[in-house]
Amino acid sequence: MQALIEMIIGFIAFMAAAALAQFGVESRAEPTSNPEVHRVIECDKQPSSAVLVGTAPKRGC
Repeated sequence: MQALIEMIIGFIAFMAAAALAQFGVESRAEPTSNPEVHRVIECDKQPSSAVLVGTAPKRGC
């Protein structure tokens, strides 16, 4: 008798989870952290002859 009651409770829980999943609610959703975003500055490529010139490099590049 107890097994029948547990099976009915499990079925009701399954149906409730399926109904809530239609609205985007998840009962076992793990907390997710926001991904870190690192912005990178793209530097202009200079011709290879610029290597021989003694200019100071840009700090952002």
